[in-house]
Amino acid sequence: MNKYESVIIINPNVDEAGVKALEDKFTGLINENGKVEKVDSMGKRKLAYEIKKFVEGTYLVFNFESKPEAIKELERVYRITDDVLKFIVIKKEN
Repeated sequence: MNKYESVIIINPNVDEAGVKALEDKFTGLINENGKVEKVDSMGKRKLAYEIKKFVEGTYLVFNFESKPEAIKELERVYRITDDVLKFIVIKKEN
């Protein structure tokens, strides 16, 4: 299993309960094929540039271990989740 870090930016209009629900959804998805080590909620931050007409977003950072083939499914779910504005998954050096 490889170590990964994933950062997602969520629509700023989503309330705290909605952010928590998304966090739980993605944590559950990662735990199916790996293990979440840490989740950091960085709160609302100003974006460097406008994304889908938003100037700020709520940031979540996931640190986890997973099988490489599970990353494709995670990114697919990020893409089809309407409240996710942007995401990135990075493989960390061991």
